[in-house]
Amino acid sequence: MIRQKAKVKKQKLPHYVVRASAIFAFLLFTFYFASLPCPAQVDEYELAPPPLKFVAKDDKERLESQADLKSRTKLALELMDARLAEGERLNSSGNFDGLFRELGRFRGLVDYTFGFLGKNDPNNKKVLDNYKRLEISLRSFMSRVEVIHRDLPFKYEEYVRGLMKYLRVARTKALDPQFSDTVLPGDKPSD
Repeated sequence: MIRQKAKVKKQKLPHYVVRASAIFAFLLFTFYFASLPCPAQVDEYELAPPPLKFVAKDDKERLESQADLKSRTKLALELMDARLAEGERLNSSGNFDGLFRELGRFRGLVDYTFGFLGKNDPNNKKVLDNYKRLEISLRSFMSRVEVIHRDLPFKYEEYVRGLMKYLRVARTKALDPQFSDTVLPGDKPSD
């Protein structure tokens, strides 16, 4: 007797079963790989904390010793210039923490100067002249801060970018008292 191979009839699966199992396999594959952490998306940058914004004790004493408005503003601008010059020197030597310390002192001097000028009468011509002097100096300081910003590593960049925005707003703040009510200076009307 010769054995005959039994013919097994292949059964065809219904098309909806094939389609459902393909969709299930696709969804399983997609959700499995979507749930895995992707190391390329880790954004853990260590940003340097912003520096302390203050006026050094000796700077404050020097400023308080000036009684005249003009000489006090000029001294404040000289101190700001000295802080930026020291910051530029520290930036070129790669001491970014020292640079941050100097930028914090610089911003403290800017705020202190605005506070002092704000206490005076904004209609006084001397006060307006000092606001103008401050605005012109802030314009030159802005370009120097931009040069510092170009050489900084990413860790320190955010604060300096914010300082540049602050200087733009400060320039506007220095110009505002000059254009408060009227543009044309005039004598008060006589009765």
